[in-house]
Amino acid sequence: MKPEIRIFKNVEELSLAAARLFVEQAASSSAERDRFLVAFNGGSTPTRLFQLLATDFRGKVDWSRVQVFWGDERCVSAEDAGSSYGQAWKVLLSHVPMPSSNLHRIKGELGPVEASKDYSLILRGFAAPPLEWPRFDLVYLGMGEDGHTASLFPGSPVDVSQPAVPVTAHYQDRPADRVTLTPPVFNSARLVVFMASGKKKADTLAKVLRGSHSPELFPAQRIAPTEGRLIWLVDEAAASKLPPE
Repeated sequence: MKPEIRIFKNVEELSLAAARLFVEQAASSSAERDRFLVAFNGGSTPTRLFQLLATDFRGKVDWSRVQVFWGDERCVSAEDAGSSYGQAWKVLLSHVPMPSSNLHRIKGELGPVEASKDYSLILRGFAAPPLEWPRFDLVYLGMGEDGHTASLFPGSPVDVSQPAVPVTAHYQDRPADRVTLTPPVFNSARLVVFMASGKKKADTLAKVLRGSHSPELFPAQRIAPTEGRLIWLVDEAAASKLPPE
């Protein structure tokens, strides 16, 4: 299915749209399946989304039915400033009435290999047979200036079958051990939402969305839900190099 591209004036409008999608998916998934499985992304992009969900949109969600996962994580403790879980906890999750048992973090302190094994077992507990992992109702992803998404980096293996894999990445001269979910998991989701902002991402975004198919070079191109929807929420700066359709 062809991705849907929605362009917004700025990050505030983009984040509002992302929050509305959260509320819509939470309501429909809770009504149909009595639970809402969402995978968050890390980094700076979702910060405003988290703030909005914790404030303006807090009362519009039945948080008892929300099950939270992460698309990737750095192998640090939950208290470390680089922890995606820690970021979401500080800005959002500590401010909403959600049972702690509904939070399913990647235990980065275990190290990449053990953490990926542990997370695969957690995912299996929510599996949608014949899959060995959940069919997420909503996945949020970002895109780096190099076209990476989650912790799927350029040059990493394209064809993987495991739901979670360990990663040693060198991004912007910052080496890091990480764990990431893989394309088979992302592509089984009902809805995947990319959030991309800023002029520095404009060239890469144009190549990912309008260029030739090069998934080894641009891992964001590996994300193509088989039976779900793919929506790109981008601001005008990031979209500035997109050619007319």
